[in-house]
Amino acid sequence: MEHIDALREAFRDAQRARPFEITAIVVLPDHLHCVWQLPEGDSDYSNRWAQIKSGFSRRLRIDEYRSKTRLAKRERGIWQRRFWEHVITDDEDFINHVNYVYINPVKHGMVCRVSDWPYSSFHRDVARGLYPADWAG
Repeated sequence: MEHIDALREAFRDAQRARPFEITAIVVLPDHLHCVWQLPEGDSDYSNRWAQIKSGFSRRLRIDEYRSKTRLAKRERGIWQRRFWEHVITDDEDFINHVNYVYINPVKHGMVCRVSDWPYSSFHRDVARGLYPADWAG
């Protein structure tokens, strides 16, 4: 993943500006999934994502095709316009969403075992004893 360090920097910058904890993350070649915990009373996902997207985009050369619409809106062609947001409702919902994040590289045929995908906080959670290294294959 050619630009993973630029993405990490964009996340760090966003976290400094508007704190949040990354509970789970997986980065695939064409998309990513995250579970975040925001500070109590803060539900501003949108501005955090905007900062991550713009911070990452500014770190890359502009060489992709951009439609007239994207040019007019000053958008890069590397991001979809929207994101899917879900507020976790209980412990089971939390576990299901974290598991979904971690199984995603297997689901998309990138690897056969979750532990084989390097761009995931799964490895951090294994080190913390939250998941066994051989979870899900």
